[in-house]
Amino acid sequence: MDFTDRTALVTGSARGIGLEIARLFYEGGAEVVIVDLTQEGVEAACKEIAGATDDERIAGFTCDVADPDSVWALFRSVKHRFGKLDILVNNAGITRDGLFARMTLESWKKVIDVNLTGTYLCCRQGLALLRKSPAGRIVNVSSISASGNIGQANYSASKAGVVGLTKTLALELARYHLTVNAVAPGFIDTEMTEAVSDEARKFWLDKIPAKRAGTTTDVARAVAFLASGDASYITGEVVEVDGGLHVPKQFPVRTGTEAG
Repeated sequence: MDFTDRTALVTGSARGIGLEIARLFYEGGAEVVIVDLTQEGVEAACKEIAGATDDERIAGFTCDVADPDSVWALFRSVKHRFGKLDILVNNAGITRDGLFARMTLESWKKVIDVNLTGTYLCCRQGLALLRKSPAGRIVNVSSISASGNIGQANYSASKAGVVGLTKTLALELARYHLTVNAVAPGFIDTEMTEAVSDEARKFWLDKIPAKRAGTTTDVARAVAFLASGDASYITGEVVEVDGGLHVPKQFPVRTGTEAG
């Protein structure tokens, strides 16, 4: 996909899914903004993608997406560096898993603040630049856990909120030729899933019709498509990248030849 003359910002892009999203945009010709918590992380990501930290088409900025002042400073820096923004990908997210009966208010608030409020803040601050783009795109990263998952009350609530925010912004911002969509990854091979036990990994793989974990590239390609010109008439959608995990399961239906 061609992203020449486009400027794309990806939060949480120092590693994992975010890094791969940023890489695809860069390889497609876009100016890319790497955003993460540490300067060391963003510099390493810029170097990995572009081969150098002084490439004019790539820039790295530190930002805590849960902090309104930090987000304001980020978009001020983007405006100063590139003068515009065409694509915003809200990928930054964290987990603080635990059964609800033992979940602390701190764990609840931290996940909501980063995953949901962080998405709100970046959309809010980025809107002024995105509205000036002839083909603005917002892609939010939700999760199949938005439908509920044991031990993830905070995470599931935050990602369900991202879906609601996505659909509402799609309705409100269509008048500006701005599309707003989301992707919902399933079980993806990342540093986070590498930490799960072999038993847990087998449990998930047995449930996935595709019989494999997803890759960061699988998710990144879905994001890139939604951010491309090919998706100009798609808005308010949630694309599940899960190998069929959430396809409705039905009981087997007996055919006429099997009956009797």
